Amino acid sequence: QVQLVESGGGLVQAGGSLRLSCAASRGTISMYDMGWYRQAPGKQRDMVASITIGGNTNYADSVKGRFAISRDNAENTVYLQMNSLKPEGTAVYYCNARRTRLGREYTYWGQGTQVTVSS
Repeated sequence: QVQLVESGGGLVQAGGSLRLSCAASRGTISMYDMGWYRQAPGKQRDMVASITIGGNTNYADSVKGRFAISRDNAENTVYLQMNSLKPEGTAVYYCNARRTRLGREYTYWGQGTQVTVSS
């Protein structure tokens, strides 16, 4: 089991940057594929970026070229660097850890961090 804590959210003007962090306070992320999701008010939670155990990354089309996900297994932390932020990026951002073991999927979520982008 892994317990995730996000930080780094806040208020930023359009065009600005933020760096989100997701630290595991219990467990180790090295055994998990990790991802960042976001949920705006009244909308579903969508994947923003993901990184596998092996370091392969994937991004939503809306953030390609502007966001970068990375992981530091030694620090037990995953990061999301967000550049050129847009107002439509306003949402609660959630960290996710996922693994499959013996045919069973295990998924864990953090509590979320609010990102607000003003126009």
